[in-house]
Amino acid sequence: MSESIVVPTMAEMMARGEQPEVLFWVGCSGSFDDRAKKITKAFVKILNRAKVPFAVLGTEESCTGDPAKRAGNEFLFQMQAMMNIQVFDAYEVKKIVTACPHCFNTIKNEYPELGGTYEVVHHTEFLKSLLEDGRLTIEGGQFKGKKITFHDPCYLGRANNIYEAPRDLIKKLDAELVEMKRSKKNGLCCGAGGAQMFKEPEKGDREVNMERTDDVIEVKPDIVAAGCPFCNTMLTDGVKFNHKQDEIKVLDVAELIANAQDL
Repeated sequence: MSESIVVPTMAEMMARGEQPEVLFWVGCSGSFDDRAKKITKAFVKILNRAKVPFAVLGTEESCTGDPAKRAGNEFLFQMQAMMNIQVFDAYEVKKIVTACPHCFNTIKNEYPELGGTYEVVHHTEFLKSLLEDGRLTIEGGQFKGKKITFHDPCYLGRANNIYEAPRDLIKKLDAELVEMKRSKKNGLCCGAGGAQMFKEPEKGDREVNMERTDDVIEVKPDIVAAGCPFCNTMLTDGVKFNHKQDEIKVLDVAELIANAQDL
């Protein structure tokens, strides 16, 4: 029996005179990409299950401006950022959680200089805090004993030094965590960062996501876990290119936790 998903908007909550504990920033990928929508649903399922009062902006959410800034369009970035900051401030937003490291990094580190300062948390950190506070319990379920490797998203790992939260969650599933030869501070980019997600690759010997997929295949995991929708896309493409999609599943950490019990 699948759980019904309850997703209130900030506008609805404000109309009722309520303030959520966190604003869940869904991001462009989590809103529009069919694969990433599954990550969004998985995370919402967990929030519902842990009885976390949260809200989304819905149609009032716009792009953070990360792709524009990385591609060199500072003017467009500032326009997008200022629009979001106005919406945040109108709703008196204090704490933001997001499943996209790009959105996380941009709102956390680049909005303050434009006047938007908030507590910004990546979903793996938030899930870990729910666990520590006893609001969420995790059991291995279908992932018990499975070999799982974690790919560090650049904007989560090297840019913000968050390495342990996703790994701690994987260990809680009673899974065997195996590390790739390039991991944590030495992790290799999936190839989508710096707005590369939205353009054709430049000339070179090899595409970055193929190089990264080799690292994945080398450790022979059942699952490669990611904490970023862009990484998820690039790794999925790499796994399919190598005809390994029947052997290696690509899942977000939120999906692992949400689905552990849904056998």
